[in-house]
Amino acid sequence: MRIAALADIHGNADALRAVLADLRGQGADLTVNLGDCLSGPLQAAETADLLMDHDFATVMGNHDRWLVAPNTRTLGWKAVAFGQLSPSHLGWVAALPAMQTIEDVFLCHATPQDDLTYSLHHVVPSGHLVPTSPADIAARLEGRAEHLFLCGHTHIAAAARLADGRMVVNPGSVGCPGFRDAHPYPHKAEAGTPFARYAILDRKGDNWDVTFRQVPYDTSRVVALARSHGNGDWASVLATGWIDAC
Repeated sequence: MRIAALADIHGNADALRAVLADLRGQGADLTVNLGDCLSGPLQAAETADLLMDHDFATVMGNHDRWLVAPNTRTLGWKAVAFGQLSPSHLGWVAALPAMQTIEDVFLCHATPQDDLTYSLHHVVPSGHLVPTSPADIAARLEGRAEHLFLCGHTHIAAAARLADGRMVVNPGSVGCPGFRDAHPYPHKAEAGTPFARYAILDRKGDNWDVTFRQVPYDTSRVVALARSHGNGDWASVLATGWIDAC
């Protein structure tokens, strides 16, 4: 079985199209989308149309949840996405499950407990994003029997194999290669290149091989959109993979 895992598209239709084109040569049996689909100062409606047409197995991310919550959907750059979306787009988002299991593969946005906790990393008081220990990762999966766990949220591609053989994989972000956050301490997550990221997973007996793919695409349109909405962090990270590069 071959799975393609996408996450954190964040309304970047140009990056999504590049990934979909790359996917056509990968022979995936199943494509899954791990949430945070539309929110951002970019191309929310275009992205929604693409995702609805493809009908991938998709779970809801925290930004998807905020987009359909009246008290949060008009805050910050979420408002740009909300203003582009039709009732049918919003209905699609609202119907997404928080988590999903397909055979022995578990899908969620962040962890089984919530959509805000990083699964494979954590933030230390100095503001650095560091790998989480296998024991702490396992604790976040307590009570789950699946063998492969697919999650997003950090926008950083990573994989961990636990002592009992379970795999946890974050494919990285399709459409937003970094962000700045204040919780639990001020920090940045930065992929270091502007490429669209996703992962291919191949079942090998009881194990999974993981291939992280980075797909170059023309970022000029989305960088211009971010700048037109006054979002310098987005413009910089879309152009370079770094928050403060330009």
